[in-house]
Amino acid sequence: MASTQEIVATGRRKTSVARVRMTAGSGKIDINGRSFEEYFPTAPLQNTVLQPLQTVKLANAYDISINATGGGATGQAGAVRLAISRALLQVDINLRATLKADGLLRRDPRMKERKKSGQPGARKRFQFSKR
Repeated sequence: MASTQEIVATGRRKTSVARVRMTAGSGKIDINGRSFEEYFPTAPLQNTVLQPLQTVKLANAYDISINATGGGATGQAGAVRLAISRALLQVDINLRATLKADGLLRRDPRMKERKKSGQPGARKRFQFSKR
């Protein structure tokens, strides 16, 4: 029943947000209207996105349409990975143990630290002159 409808999930990493729409299909992945291989040209980024599907062995079972905004390529790939993992949970709750064991359901909490006043950056200080 759940596989015939559209599943929607959201993932975030750093300042990136990925919204995923998943339907039963042949394994086609589109990101922002472009093919998956064109949007993420390097193998590590492609592997990051495909990791949840390969973990549960459903690589060619779903057509996925993704809207990714904000941040850079690595942040967007991480956001997409989390969104796909969450969408797979909506399909079958029994996949939770497998996904959780690989750490695919945890949102990476690391964010850029804010710049403080009186300093040139978050941690860097202006040069100190004793005399």
